[in-house]
Amino acid sequence: MDAGSVKQIAVLYPVGGVGHIGPMTQLAKVFLRHGYDVTMVLIEPPIKSTDSGAGFIERVAASNPSITFHVLPPTIPPPDLASSTKHPFLLILELMRRYNDELESFLRSIPRERLHSLVIDLFCTHAIDVATKVGVPVYKFFASGAGTLAIFTQLPALLAGRQTGLKELADTPLEFLGVPSMPASHLVTSLLESPEDELCRSMMKILERHADTHGVLVNTFESLESRALEALRDPLCVPGQVLPPVYSVGPLVGTGDKREGDGSSSRHECLAWLDAQPERSVVFLCWGSKGALPKEQLKEIAVGLERCWQRFLWVVRTPAGSDGGPKRYWEQRAEADLDALLPEGFLERTKGRGLVVTSWAPQVDVLSHPATGVFVTHCGWNSTLEAIAAGVPMLCWPLAGAEQRMNKVFITEDMGVGVEMEGYMTGFIEADEIAGKVRLALEAGEGTRIRERALQLKKETEEALEDGGSSQAAFRRFLLDIANLGE
Repeated sequence: MDAGSVKQIAVLYPVGGVGHIGPMTQLAKVFLRHGYDVTMVLIEPPIKSTDSGAGFIERVAASNPSITFHVLPPTIPPPDLASSTKHPFLLILELMRRYNDELESFLRSIPRERLHSLVIDLFCTHAIDVATKVGVPVYKFFASGAGTLAIFTQLPALLAGRQTGLKELADTPLEFLGVPSMPASHLVTSLLESPEDELCRSMMKILERHADTHGVLVNTFESLESRALEALRDPLCVPGQVLPPVYSVGPLVGTGDKREGDGSSSRHECLAWLDAQPERSVVFLCWGSKGALPKEQLKEIAVGLERCWQRFLWVVRTPAGSDGGPKRYWEQRAEADLDALLPEGFLERTKGRGLVVTSWAPQVDVLSHPATGVFVTHCGWNSTLEAIAAGVPMLCWPLAGAEQRMNKVFITEDMGVGVEMEGYMTGFIEADEIAGKVRLALEAGEGTRIRERALQLKKETEEALEDGGSSQAAFRRFLLDIANLGE
């Protein structure tokens, strides 16, 4: 931008939920560093809880005073998501579509010469039509990796000729440009259904509309996923279709210190506990902001941790199945009752070498702590990037749904910084497997190899983000491309 000119405004539009608002907030900070004003447009969460609604938005806003937060007025009548029997994904899409008029009014309230761009996330694809009406460049922010984007981009052509869903292929490997062979069973669950299924059809429509944007910002960096990024630039990726530019601007991860949206500056108790542990000696177990496991699995993990005799920090949440449906998307679970969930005497027997925390731990801080040696993860992309940025190898325990099983393949085969926990496809991992893999990762041999690879990727992360690095260069190219649109 010209010196002395009025700042332009980038408008960012994520769907609700920590997994979406968090990365979009980190993207907002990149815009700020390049001299732009940023407004994050949010909808009022339709289901109130202790960690959603206006209170949550106010806390996030208080943690990020440089970003303007604008909450769209609620639609009338409000949707009754809590009692609906439709799939949560379809309900979210329906909800976001209903906000198009409010979004258009807000965009038109900004002088056109100040409106720089609209950046939407995957669930907000309907807003492409709004951007076209207003005449503002629209970009997709893909909060997952380039490997997932490459598969998603090629899937519509694969499904177009099929009469039946991919579910019947089970573990048959599918070949896509830019990624390792991917078992059909590892794709996002909604994409395995019949092509005529409403859920599958809706997802396909979203994926096909990437081409209607001016480009896609991806939360990755060049050296981490060079093969997938190269495929996305290849004219053969989707025959007959010219894909929009892809900009690898990541990793966009938090800096830690406190919970997103929490005004508290006090240090979490688990960090003081880690201070007393030897370097790279602790296994950290956490399944993301929404991940929760059945009670039987929690007891099996406890047995495995007792058997392996390694130090551990374990985040335990209220088991899966205690709530569900669309409520789960916006709500935090109640704090776990450890006495009811864990084997009798477990906490006493492991006192000193293990610490169990309920609900939440400052994951970025834990991963960057010198005592953390390995991360048992659900393979969500945010968690994956946080581990890579911290140089911590992973034990992969993907949960069903989303792209976690796909990420497992990328982590173990492409990146070489993780080992899978056998049994995740059956929904139950046994104590001996847990004990054996934790020992493998923390001890010499295979553990040494993945630790060295993790430290190499940490170095590459730092290089991508520094001045002149690949991610900085990609973001500048994005800004230049927008400037050239107006010429």
